[in-house]
Amino acid sequence: MFHTNSIKGTKALLAGVLASGVFVSGAGAQSAPQAEKPATRGSHYQPNRFSRRATLNYGLIWGVDSFSVKSVESGEVIRFTYRVLDADKAKMLNDKKLAPSLIDMQAGVSLVVPSLEKVGQLRQSSTPEAGRSYWMAFSNKGRKVKRGDRVSVVIGNFKADGLVVD
Repeated sequence: MFHTNSIKGTKALLAGVLASGVFVSGAGAQSAPQAEKPATRGSHYQPNRFSRRATLNYGLIWGVDSFSVKSVESGEVIRFTYRVLDADKAKMLNDKKLAPSLIDMQAGVSLVVPSLEKVGQLRQSSTPEAGRSYWMAFSNKGRKVKRGDRVSVVIGNFKADGLVVD
């Protein structure tokens, strides 16, 4: 008798512990996704992304992708970066003879890459290598180009339209 009652008591105790454990973990599982939703909401939107077709076009014709335009140095400089996929096709973007410009139609300005006395032009002009990223900096005196503006970058025959300044 003693043995049967202690087994029943143990089973009841075990059932109670398991039930409370399930209840606690169930409540924890419900609150975790709710806490994560606001953090992930809207994080997939990236305004600088081109359509897949445009991205393929830049990669196939010009040998570049991963464009980025950022306002730096308190807005006095706009930095344009890109990644080289095909070094031969991307040579023109690093050509010192071509003067790059950043055009903001809404602000009505065309920015240029400044040339400093001791440093030279604020751009990379070495022979491009596949897989590496390159940059150039445009002078934004007067801070006419602002974050959120849509701009175009023109280097010779290359033109990247609709880039959003971060």
